[in-house]
Amino acid sequence: MDDKKITPRAEDYSQWYLDIVEKAELAENSAVRGCMVIKPYGYALWENFQKVLDGKFKELGHVNAYFPLLIPKSFLTKEAKHVEGFAQETAVVTHYRLKTDPVTREVIVDPEAKLEEELVIRPTSETIIYDTYSNWIKSYRDLPLLINQWANVLRWEMRTRPFLRTAEFLWQEGHTVHATLEEAEEEAIQMLKVYQWFAEEYLAIPVIPGQKSESEKFAGALRTYTIEAMMQDGKALQAGTSHNLGDNFAKAFDIKFLDKDETEKYAWQTSWGLSTRMIGALIMTHSDDKGLVVPPKIAPTQIVIVPIWKDDSQKELVLAEAKKLKEQFAGFSVKLDDRDYNTPGEKFYQWEKKGVPLRVEIGPKDIEKNQVVFVRRDSGEKSFIPMSEVSSQAKSTLDNIQSSLYEKAKAFRDSRVYEVNSYEELKDVVENKNGFALAYWDDSAENEAKIKEETKATIRCIPFEQNGVSGKSIISGNETNHRVIFAKAY
Repeated sequence: MDDKKITPRAEDYSQWYLDIVEKAELAENSAVRGCMVIKPYGYALWENFQKVLDGKFKELGHVNAYFPLLIPKSFLTKEAKHVEGFAQETAVVTHYRLKTDPVTREVIVDPEAKLEEELVIRPTSETIIYDTYSNWIKSYRDLPLLINQWANVLRWEMRTRPFLRTAEFLWQEGHTVHATLEEAEEEAIQMLKVYQWFAEEYLAIPVIPGQKSESEKFAGALRTYTIEAMMQDGKALQAGTSHNLGDNFAKAFDIKFLDKDETEKYAWQTSWGLSTRMIGALIMTHSDDKGLVVPPKIAPTQIVIVPIWKDDSQKELVLAEAKKLKEQFAGFSVKLDDRDYNTPGEKFYQWEKKGVPLRVEIGPKDIEKNQVVFVRRDSGEKSFIPMSEVSSQAKSTLDNIQSSLYEKAKAFRDSRVYEVNSYEELKDVVENKNGFALAYWDDSAENEAKIKEETKATIRCIPFEQNGVSGKSIISGNETNHRVIFAKAY
């Protein structure tokens, strides 16, 4: 049994997070700097993410495809703003062969095998995909083109943390093409709503949907939309983004179509993505000092059955009843922990760390009373359930855990959103209150950069939901009816 305790959040939040990742067996560092090994339990979470999102994408008419990992360097120069956004974090392939040094016998790069054109390992796939789209799209009949890709990307991050920021990570990236700007805008908003639905309904993470400021938008986009979540340390986490690319990439990659009026026009595009950093968001939204807490709708294991016996004379009876009990949980993801080399207490501790929403205990006394014990991971609440009500009570309990986690996270978030009317109040919120500062804003990019430099807070989004009341921008004093959220962020 691993006796190392999880560092309390109040003592060291960063170490607490790393301890959760380790103790819940979600991921570990790899031999490659900045890259992680996603362990089976962590990958099972990602598979559940994929299952839900992929189903929703297809329901809305999208199909999956796959495009190359390697991108010709020249493609990135076709859209100047785009390459500026990723130039500092791209990894480049320059050679195509290794050889053994005849003197040292070490494996070295063969200097004779230099590529004519270097290849960039994709930091995102707009350029390679849109070069392909320029060959696929000829007529209005080819539109809309609605494609999603499940893939890995590489961004050469200098300071990494599992799931939240790693050099290589997994994601999905949607890339759609439309005949009009209006259709592209509708798609971009629709997909942001899908991300909000997923975050709130499945991950129980309340988010604020809105638009990014000009300085924070995706490189090369016309507009960027985001959902922003608050972690337990008061920092923001960008949980998913959707971009209306306008016709910028269409002009760069010559994506044209012959319209119904027989005129040739440039297409309008969107891209949108959600990544494995959402596992980090889940950890930091719900987990506690005991370990991971996972909402039932997305949990790899929703219910764990722990049979309890004192000696071999009880073991056979209890295991037989535990197997019958498991059958009553049809439709749920259930694990029967019948290991005989761990004590019940050790099992409780292990499953608690992994965040399984509901633990079901059964022992000789419970069999005599024709009952089982339910223990909730979120609250630790224990209840005795008649055997005849096990299935129905499991469903209602899991539903209650799901909604309770969301309401708890929302109450916490709402308690840390502060309306501010001056720069001094903004600084107080981000530096002392660890929260979101909701401020009137109609200011310059220079002032936005000044705030970032002085406080490390950025405009996370311009929320879609505004109060309809005007106020004075916190630095310029200009009258405006727009409010923005400033916060420190991951």
